[in-house]
Amino acid sequence: MNRANSHALFNRAAQVTPGGVNSPVRAFRAVGGDPVFIERGEGAYLTDVDGNRYLDCIGSWGPLLMGHAHPRIVAAITAQLAKGTTYGAPTALEAQLAEEICAAVPSVEMVRLVSSGTEATMSAIRVARGYTGRNKIVKFEGNYHGHADFLLAKAGSGVATLGLPECAGVPVAVTADTITLPYNDISAVLELFENYSAEIACVILEPVVGNMGCVPPAKGFLETLRDVTQKSGSVLIFDEVMTGFRIAYGGAQTKYGVTPDMTTLGKIVGGGLPLGAYGGKREIMQVVAPLGSVYQAGTLSGNPIAVSAGLAMLSLLKEGGAALYERLEEIGERVAESFRESARNENIPVIVNQVGSMLTVFFTEAKEVTDYASAKTSDTARFAKWFRALLDSGIYFPPSQFEAAFLSAIMSDSDIEHLTNSARSAFQSLASH
Repeated sequence: MNRANSHALFNRAAQVTPGGVNSPVRAFRAVGGDPVFIERGEGAYLTDVDGNRYLDCIGSWGPLLMGHAHPRIVAAITAQLAKGTTYGAPTALEAQLAEEICAAVPSVEMVRLVSSGTEATMSAIRVARGYTGRNKIVKFEGNYHGHADFLLAKAGSGVATLGLPECAGVPVAVTADTITLPYNDISAVLELFENYSAEIACVILEPVVGNMGCVPPAKGFLETLRDVTQKSGSVLIFDEVMTGFRIAYGGAQTKYGVTPDMTTLGKIVGGGLPLGAYGGKREIMQVVAPLGSVYQAGTLSGNPIAVSAGLAMLSLLKEGGAALYERLEEIGERVAESFRESARNENIPVIVNQVGSMLTVFFTEAKEVTDYASAKTSDTARFAKWFRALLDSGIYFPPSQFEAAFLSAIMSDSDIEHLTNSARSAFQSLASH
């Protein structure tokens, strides 16, 4: 594929933007070469500035469950655009979206709309600290909850991709009350709460991790967290920015039957526009200003265009119902099993983790990938070669071993065949070198 225009644009952007990108995960530094610059998206496909077409397996890192430029979402955005872009005042749309979220997500009785996932998680933790009067927070290695200072300890996503030991610019004092544990380690959780339960304000985690690659919860892990936080009076927060409305309409808490005290949302809930949300039990959310003393605000929070897109998205998902999520699971399982078979045929050791339409191919000889330590055993150089082969065959896959792929509901059987055939050829090319 000719990518001369992308190359030129990257050189231009690099003069005025750090690394030539506005988010580190968009860079191709971990896989070599320059990032692809996109001109448009239609359905399940992206077209770059050189006219190359790719099957999109990222979906803007999760939001585009129904593909690019869905007519209903475009119509909702266009209709609101004619009425204005922002008011700095309440709208009926905000109340409507809040009602939809409360009805869908088991843990949410009240919700506050914000503009990003980072805002949502940062605010939820502030609320948990205000509600409990405690300072310590617990997170898990390889889980990424946005770029707030106190959440960047042993984080996943771009921090893992770039191999950063810790984030510069974060004072040690800021993370002094952040306790980090191995994901899926029940014994570590029990030991911590035995010693510090009265000091812990909250536990935050991705119930299905997407930021060290796709890693599902081990049997009993979520249940253990629910039990210990309940007994200690700590707030259990599920970061469902990725999983909310993706692996089930009500999120991972619906799929696994474990209800946290608070939930953070983003990506799908905004229908592809910048929108996040945090919510939880009524008694917890009532500490948020103007009802309570925990202050959080945002000029563009509840932006009517983003809310319109979110409402259109949730409407599509509700109409699709159980059949839509069964289809997503079927697509995910089909692709994952094809990847495993192709790698097996070429004697290339991989672990493919998949939950619904989220999946990751880990190039590792480990028997399983259940935490950050096992994910980090992956051969990133081999992944990079596989990624480049996929890209050259028209597949836009995450340019990082430590990011999940996101498949969309509108992928056709021929799209899936294109993906699995391209992956098979990519594994064959690895085996021949």
